[in-house]
Amino acid sequence: MSQEGFWEHQEQANKVMQELKGLKNIVEPFAECVKRVSDAKEFLGLDEDDEALNEQLADEAALLKAKIDDLELQAHLSGPFDGANALLSINAGAGGTESCDWASMLMRMYIRHADLKNYKCETIDILHGDEAGIKNVTLRIEGDKAYGYLKSEKGVHRLVRISPFDANKRRHTSFASVEVIPEVEDDTDIEINPAELRIDVFRASGPGGQSVNTTDSAVRVTHLPTGIVAQSQKERSQLQNKAQAMKVLRARLLAVKTQQQEEVMNKEAGDKQKIEWGSQIRSYVLHPYLMVKDHRSGVETGNAQKVLDGEIDLFIEGFLKTKPEDRDKRLKERQQEL
Repeated sequence: MSQEGFWEHQEQANKVMQELKGLKNIVEPFAECVKRVSDAKEFLGLDEDDEALNEQLADEAALLKAKIDDLELQAHLSGPFDGANALLSINAGAGGTESCDWASMLMRMYIRHADLKNYKCETIDILHGDEAGIKNVTLRIEGDKAYGYLKSEKGVHRLVRISPFDANKRRHTSFASVEVIPEVEDDTDIEINPAELRIDVFRASGPGGQSVNTTDSAVRVTHLPTGIVAQSQKERSQLQNKAQAMKVLRARLLAVKTQQQEEVMNKEAGDKQKIEWGSQIRSYVLHPYLMVKDHRSGVETGNAQKVLDGEIDLFIEGFLKTKPEDRDKRLKERQQEL
């Protein structure tokens, strides 16, 4: 930062500042913990009969444990894209209105979670259901290590409840899939040939009312070699929507490339299993009892409403702290049960 001409390139300077902030968020808490452990050791053995001192040391030990647990969690967020913003997509499964409603419940859960984490959340693209809920939605979630945390949500989420859309009040099981990919910069090593793109413009969809767009500003970009589609309708400008759709496309192409590399590595490693897209990762049971359980980490809670209100940190932390081979083992056992 002290080099001559550093601030002349504002975009690059901002990237360096973000990198510095991320490094400080790791180094400074670590240095503070080391100092506090050293200070606490000096008090140990001074006067074993001093109850007030012993209580103070016990309180300090509890605070240090919480801080060190948080540092341990940060150590699991060292992947190449863990510090990036997240693009989170939700797709309703088979089941009509019930599944569309479940997809909208998940969307609300992630929006509330972003709010609790002080993340910025915006809807890039959304397709509403015919009667209620949503068929699919793509959210852009911006914040410190947003992708690193939310990557744990990738997979199929299962809901069991008495359907409000069933006049006979029967119990229904619904599914919705969640895809999470990192938002990548334009300088990422992903080449896109403009000749291999099909770009369509259309009118933004919506449930009706004054906010419905009256111009063909929404943009859909199709990558012909892979069939990958990305679209954006959040902006009123066609050019801005195209730029956003290209960013989503680049992120999805990177995700495909990364997955292919992982499959090659897993094949070379032998029988090691990978958590595949489409695996049922979590169940939300609202009837006949209340329980939310993650089938990879084994973490569960009976407070389902809090989870649906966005308090999903216990599942995220459980996923990050569970070894990949243990996650695979639990998922296999769950699939055998089903």
